[in-house]
Amino acid sequence: MTLPSHVRAGSTAHSSLTVDISPADAGWCYSGLRVAVLEPGQALTLESGDSELLVLPLAGACTVEVGGQSHQLAGRESVFKQITDYLYVPRSSTFTLTSAAGGRFALPAAVAERDLPVRYFPREQVGVTIRGAGDCSRQVSNYALNNDVLTSRLLVTEVLTPGGNWSSYPAHKHETKSEVERELEEVYYFEIAPSPEGGPGFGLHRTYASSPERPIDVCVEVRDGDVALVPYGYHGPCVAAPGYDMYYLNVMAGPETDLVWLAPDDPAHHWLRASWEGQEPDPRLPMAH
Repeated sequence: MTLPSHVRAGSTAHSSLTVDISPADAGWCYSGLRVAVLEPGQALTLESGDSELLVLPLAGACTVEVGGQSHQLAGRESVFKQITDYLYVPRSSTFTLTSAAGGRFALPAAVAERDLPVRYFPREQVGVTIRGAGDCSRQVSNYALNNDVLTSRLLVTEVLTPGGNWSSYPAHKHETKSEVERELEEVYYFEIAPSPEGGPGFGLHRTYASSPERPIDVCVEVRDGDVALVPYGYHGPCVAAPGYDMYYLNVMAGPETDLVWLAPDDPAHHWLRASWEGQEPDPRLPMAH
């Protein structure tokens, strides 16, 4: 059974996985995501199958055993405070995660077309930029996108949006191949920063059709651990509720292997980019270093 476009936290959970979404589960061909939560000292062995993936720490450090070698990931305390080092794992691999102190680890994946070696990437490999201005400011950290990380199809980035701000805005699409666009399925995985004043926090996510031929109309409240699946259409904004910073991990893949991300804006809202000229980015950014 194909999952809905908004996957509530825990609805695909089993054993040590809080998220387990394959391309078949999503009803498409390429993009997938698992999130593993390990207790202190716990080891978890998984298969990559026909997909390449990253081992991307969300909270905590781990050791990854793969291909007869051991790789240490220093990880991070929180997605809201640091960027992280990470590991590329090719298709047809068996790998084991072990975390001495416990932690949470994302495994963004894409069905691969070629075999590439296991590779460790330090945090310095991550391309970090501040996009937008004013209340459309956000931090974008690229792990496998425009940062010389070679994959078969997999594109991975994460976005930090301070509470009250809008990101993935203006809404954009990547549903067909052209000189200005690429066809990419996209997974959004959300985490919402806790607040000592209350909570739980939340945000909003929007996906809508670019043409009547492919109808889609989603506007949902997202909470910590939720997932949004974007097969096509314009998507954005993602809005962080005031008082609650928002994180999301984007996993993208499609039929092309050129590793190019091209996504035109909804023409109705493209004018907003010019309105940012002369505005300063939100002073709360960068959040993670």
